[in-house]
This record gives sequence, C-alpha cells and structure tokens, in this order.
Amino acid sequence: MQTTQNTSFPKHFLWGASTSSFQFEGGATLGNKGISVQDLQQPNPGCCDFSVASDHYHHYKEDIALMAEMGFKAYRMSIAWSRILPDGFHLNPEGIDFYKNIFNECHRYHIEPIVTIFHFDIPQALIDLYGSWLDRRMIDAYVDYAKQLFKHYKDDVHYWLTFNEQNMLIFFGAVDIMGSNRMFHSDKELYQQAHHQLVAQARAMILCHELCPTAKIGPVPNITCCYPKTCHPLDYIAAKRFCDLRNYFYLDALVKGQYPTTCLSYLQQQEAMFTWEAKDMDYLKNAHPDFIAFNYYGGATVEHWKKEDALNLEQLQNMENHDISFLSILAQKPSIGKSVSNEYIAKTSYNMNIDPIGLTATLIDLYDRYHLPLIITENGCGCEDELTPDECIHDDYRIDYLRQHILAVKAALDLNVDVFGYCPWSAIDLISTREGCRKRYGFVYVNRDDFDVKDLKRIRKDSFYWYQKVIQSNGSQL
Repeated sequence: MQTTQNTSFPKHFLWGASTSSFQFEGGATLGNKGISVQDLQQPNPGCCDFSVASDHYHHYKEDIALMAEMGFKAYRMSIAWSRILPDGFHLNPEGIDFYKNIFNECHRYHIEPIVTIFHFDIPQALIDLYGSWLDRRMIDAYVDYAKQLFKHYKDDVHYWLTFNEQNMLIFFGAVDIMGSNRMFHSDKELYQQAHHQLVAQARAMILCHELCPTAKIGPVPNITCCYPKTCHPLDYIAAKRFCDLRNYFYLDALVKGQYPTTCLSYLQQQEAMFTWEAKDMDYLKNAHPDFIAFNYYGGATVEHWKKEDALNLEQLQNMENHDISFLSILAQKPSIGKSVSNEYIAKTSYNMNIDPIGLTATLIDLYDRYHLPLIITENGCGCEDELTPDECIHDDYRIDYLRQHILAVKAALDLNVDVFGYCPWSAIDLISTREGCRKRYGFVYVNRDDFDVKDLKRIRKDSFYWYQKVIQSNGSQL
C-alpha cells in the first residue's frame, strides 16, 4: 500500500516484542506458584506441555539482556495469576519478588514493561471453586488480583493490558481451542462469561486510574478487518455484522460503554442473550481506557450464512484442534456469515494469513471508530525453523513477513493514525498453544524440542540482527 506522504516513526515509538507467562516462563511448580488451568491442560498429540516452556523463570536476566541487545524500547509480557495468588486469594511474596526482579532488569536497560494482567492463565483453585466466568464472583476475584498488581507494581509498570484476546475465547469458544480437551459451550454461556469478563476489565481500569495515576491501561483483543467474499450485498452485510460480533462487541463495551445493537439482536435471535445488573453498565461507561492494544494475524473474509452451514459439532469432535478447518467451522455464525479463504491473501507454512494491507486497514478502522492511541501487541510468523550445524537460523521468511507489516504500520502513520508501538510475537521462542515447540515465532532460538528439553541455549536468528537494525534506525532501515 502506497501513500503520498513520508511520515517517519514517532521519536519515542515503542519497538519491542511479546511473550506470555504460561508459554514462556516455565517454573510451573517453583516459587510457591499455584496450579493453573494451563498446568492441567492436555497438550495436542506430539506437543509438549507448558511446565518448562522456555524456562524464562531461570533465564530472565539472559533473556532481557538479549532484548536490550536488539534495542527493545518495550517488552510486552504477562503475569501468571497463579504465581501471585496461588489459591486465588492469598498473596505469594515469592511471586511478587519474581516479577519485581523482571521489572528491575527491564528498567536497567531502559525497557518499558507492557504488562498483561490475564493471558489464558487462571488459578485452577478458582475454577474448582466457581466453575467458570459464568459465576459473577469471578469478577471480584479478577479485580482483587488486579488490585494486588497495581499496589505492588505501581512504580514499575506504566502500561497495563487487561485481558489477552478475550474475543477469541468467546468467538471460537463453542469448543475449547487450546489443548486436546473437548468441552462444548453454548452461545448463551459464552456471552454471559464475556459480559462478566468485560465488567471485570472495566472495574480494573477504574481501579488502575485511582491507584496508579501515572499509568495507562487498555484492553488487548485480537482484531482484524473483515472483507466480504464478493461485492454481493449479502456478503457485505455479513462482513459488517461478523466484524461487530468478532471485534466491536468487546471494544464498544469498554470504550463506548455500550454493546453494538447488531450483536444484541443476534444474541436475542439465537436465544443467547446474557443478563446483567444495572451497575454493570455504569462500570462499562466509566472504564475510559487510555489506549487500545491489539493482536493481529491477518484479515478475515466473510461469506453470508446459509442454513446448510449450521455448526457441525459431530464433525468438530473428530478433528484436531490445530486443523485450520476446525477454526473455520467455529467461525460460522448462524444468520450472519462464515469465514472463508481469500485468494488474494498469501499463507505461511502453517496456513496462517499473510495480510499486511489488512493491518493498515485495521489500524485505520480502529482509530476512526475510537480515536484512541493504538499499539500492536502481537503479529508474527510461526514456522519450523532449522538450526544449521554451525548454529545459525536463516529465517528470511520471518524477516520478510515482519518487514511487510512494519511498512503497513508506516502506511497508517502516513494517514495520521496514532500508533505508538509495535511488539510482534514473539521476543524469544516459546511454546505455541496448539503446535508445541515446532511452530516458532521468536527472534531468538531456544534449543529444545517437544520431546527433549536439551540445554535451552539461546541462539540469535538472522531476524535478530535485522530487527536490531530496524530499531536502531527507528524503522527507516527495513
């Protein structure tokens, strides 16, 4: 995408990359950490669990030094809820100290921590007690947890993220999509949980503004533009409604304090309308996020829904979670539309979209709709990297992918969209939620596989040195 301007990246643009605690940290039984739902997750066949992951628990100083060597201005990470409150209620001083040490190490190198409060990692004790987010008491549990973080880290963290990809857990939530579990959920259950999660985030935002007046806080959904499959009017309407349900249901609630009317009508038609208390809407109206963070992995293409496209749960039961068709079926929304392939969008070796123009479009749409600063907190190319005998990883495919998407951010800046950071997935190799160690995203290779932890040696990839130059030049050398 070309523009006529030549805007440079802002002087204090937050170049960095991202990880999450359960995929990267390891140390699952160390430091008095409690059991999390991820510790009990049955991995897909042939994939490792998350107990060791990349062992950031023992390597955090080395890892942050590598980030500093690349020139990171920011590091988007998450905190393990079960390391802070192992049973969901009682504080673990060792957990508090662990993250305090990470923040100190970041500040030593002038790296700004961007911290996700919840990234798919909830204490199992809370699930044992409350069952799920269907129980309103989960709202208080989340807010109490957030309060501990704000209290202990108010001088360490200036950017907070509330809830990683909440919309994906709901939109694709008819069947669990992580691990090999097969738990089925109705839309009514899913959207009741979604409402409770949104109220919890709103309350956390209000609390953050009270307890951490110099900090900023925002949501972090997975957002993408939605293309109609054809210029047929039915496809156009389907794409708009699909976008509302996939994207704006969550952001409108937290930014505007109300749900899109198209989504409410959909839930009523599907007999899936959730219930709420009067005070809930007051919380949503007073959340006032300071920015929007979002994860981006390519656009969605939508065709209008026909009755014969009904969700086939029996078919899903016999499919692997990592099968791309599995997610496509989950993306069928009765009376709205279904996700289909797009011949104009390239694919990675794992059949993920390569759609940089869609990132420009998504940035434009988000800024026009909400008028809040934006930061990209995930965007990456997962592939099976090859370690050569002389310990090199020649990942030109990753460099090309990231180059295209950075140019897409530049195109949005040329159109006066306020983008203040880019933190692709991931800083260092970690465990993919559905493909284990094989599917790698990092700038740094971690020497392990799904069957052998090996020595966990950190090895710089070609993309490491490329990204180093990108940051040094503030995006001018790509």
